[in-house]
Amino acid sequence: MKSKGSAKQFQERRLRAIALLAQGHTQSEVANMVGVTQGAVSQWKTAHDQGGRKALAAKVQPGREPKLSPKQCSRLLKYLQQGPRKHGWSTELWTLPRIVELIEEKFDVVYDQSGVWRLLRRLGWSCQKPERRARERDEDAIVAWPKADWPRIKKRAS
Repeated sequence: MKSKGSAKQFQERRLRAIALLAQGHTQSEVANMVGVTQGAVSQWKTAHDQGGRKALAAKVQPGREPKLSPKQCSRLLKYLQQGPRKHGWSTELWTLPRIVELIEEKFDVVYDQSGVWRLLRRLGWSCQKPERRARERDEDAIVAWPKADWPRIKKRAS
């Protein structure tokens, strides 16, 4: 199971372990104090002995380059905020297949639905289900019901 935390937090933990070792604590004591295995502390000590603090520095974990640039992402957000009707769909509901199609049309970039889902989460969007409401819904009657009908029904019940 992968530990949770940022690269900076992991680096601070490694440096704290080395500082504790320098204070005279044993590797097993340090492991318990920082919440890792004794083997991890041993590896950190070896790395520190060979390369100093620089050997314990956080390293950038390179991943695949994003398919959309930051500028394209901001344009995508503008398109999404305009709504689906503006882009030719009949309802005001964004779905993953629609967004896949929009990205392909506007940016000539192919995403699958899971990739679009991760992109949207990274951009701060979340899944929303539209509220289901009947077309015949009468808002005035809904507002009046607790004031007019409910007291009458409540009296009859008691």
